[in-house]
This record gives sequence, structure tokens and C-alpha cells, in this order.
Amino acid sequence: MREQIKLISNFSMFLLAFFSFSNESFSLTNYQIKKLCAKEKRLSLCIKNLQEKRSDLQKGNLIEIPVTPYKG
Repeated sequence: MREQIKLISNFSMFLLAFFSFSNESFSLTNYQIKKLCAKEKRLSLCIKNLQEKRSDLQKGNLIEIPVTPYKG
């Protein structure tokens, strides 16, 4: 009896977690792109690349996101 209740609770938690995370993504606005690229040497190239990635993301294509280590 306890095992069934435990199994049901685990399964329901799995379903809750599975359906709570959707595939929606929120892309950057033009203002946010300009703000991020303000620090870059090649401003126009940075803006163009981020806008292309945003377009790909909105179309459902996969994009690469570079990860840089934090320098604290």
C-alpha cells in the first residue's frame, strides 16, 4: 500500500515537472541587443549576429550559446 502511494506521488511530481517546463523561449528585444553589444568592438557585427540568432530561435532552430567563465 505504501509503495503504491509512493509510486503515485513520484509519478504525479514527474508529470507536474514535465508539464510546467514548456518549450517557450523569450528572445531579446532590440533595446536589449543594443545594450549587450555596446561593450563590443564591432557593434554592427554583434547586433547582426544576435538578431540572426533571435530569428533562428523564433523559427524553432537550434542556436549555439557561447559560455564564458565568470571573472570575479
